[in-house]
Amino acid sequence: MQKENHYIVYILECADGSYYTGITTDIKRRLLQHREGTGAKYTRGRAPLHLRFIEGKMNHSKALQREREIKGMTRQQKIQLIAERGNLYEEAKKF
Repeated sequence: MQKENHYIVYILECADGSYYTGITTDIKRRLLQHREGTGAKYTRGRAPLHLRFIEGKMNHSKALQREREIKGMTRQQKIQLIAERGNLYEEAKKF
């Protein structure tokens, strides 16, 4: 059973410039899966992949809700979100 408030929402930028949004409980493991081609079908063949945004620690329900919200954003809104809150070095140290 997963711990409460252990989910992370993330955005990857693919080589073709598109964005992929997902959730995970282990960002390092999930990134490795994406890069090995065993992650989401969408990211296969779109390498290299770059982590552009992470937001966490939330419960599963909140993470799914936030994922849907981000997926519903326009490309420009995602670019703005990444620009405003995409300081990954400091954020990644928390996970």
